[in-house]
Amino acid sequence: MSLGYAEKLSHREDVGTVGMSEIFDPPRVLQQNIEQLALMIEKSEHLVAFTGAGISTSCGIPDFRGPNGVWTLQREGKGVPEASLPFHRAMPSLTHMALVALEKAGILKFVISQNVDSLHLRSGLRRENLAELHGNSFKEICPSCGVEYLRDFEVETIGTKETMRRCSDMKCGAKLKDTVLDWEDALPPREMNAAEKHCRMADVVLCLGTSLQITPACNLPLKSLRGGGKIAIVNLQETPKDKKASLVIHGLVDKVIAGVMHFLNMRIPPYVRVDLFQIIFNQFRCISEKKYAKWSLRVLSAHGERAPLPFIKSVEVSFPERPELKAAVLQKQPFLLKR
Repeated sequence: MSLGYAEKLSHREDVGTVGMSEIFDPPRVLQQNIEQLALMIEKSEHLVAFTGAGISTSCGIPDFRGPNGVWTLQREGKGVPEASLPFHRAMPSLTHMALVALEKAGILKFVISQNVDSLHLRSGLRRENLAELHGNSFKEICPSCGVEYLRDFEVETIGTKETMRRCSDMKCGAKLKDTVLDWEDALPPREMNAAEKHCRMADVVLCLGTSLQITPACNLPLKSLRGGGKIAIVNLQETPKDKKASLVIHGLVDKVIAGVMHFLNMRIPPYVRVDLFQIIFNQFRCISEKKYAKWSLRVLSAHGERAPLPFIKSVEVSFPERPELKAAVLQKQPFLLKR
């Protein structure tokens, strides 16, 4: 599957430096740096993570500036690369899950993400501890009441355009918009304000898998320096902020984070996917109080009436305590049974 998000972006000639060589620290240096990073994290009182495309490459999602990145190949005239699996089936990486463990332990206070793949939310990271600066390909928002709708499918548009769905709040009903930014779109104030606040409070900002080139997001980690904080960068390529960092590690993010968690004697939880749906039962009218009533049963996505349920192939409705009632198997969506 090609990367729909990258294909939908407006054309832009200047996307910064792409295709830089990857650097790998020698094993001994890498191990020393991992231990130094672990000590920084252990001593930190307000740790903030700043993540980029490099934390999702092990999930099958290409990055943008690497040797085989989206923009690197586009500049070479090779088009958008193929993802190794459909976007909606990508699972959080070891790094995603390690961040969840650090958050639950009270060590990691906030995550700032430039990614639109929804893997931070899918991993179990709490929404209130996450700023998605560039949006989320799986999320819509109501511009009227501000309610967010996290989908299990990619939203069709980018550029904060209206989608085909409406807010499910009966008092609202406004047309929903996608949340993914195009080049000229301003960063959402809600996300940006929270990100700036936590960077100013941070004593350590851990930059993971990001080239730190996209402005204004790339300048956020620098705000920690004004209060005496430190920046640590884990990336396979050099970044423009390396000279400002207290520690720069050139290595695979998953390998580095696994080493840090081992040093801290912390377990990285496995990813367990949880899909939600709702069952709605409506009784219309009694034909006879003693005989029967007209009713309907619907199985719907928890994300709204029009959202598909790709993880459910069929629904069986049976009545174990009433064997005289005929069972039913619903084979296609919408899953609706009327009796």
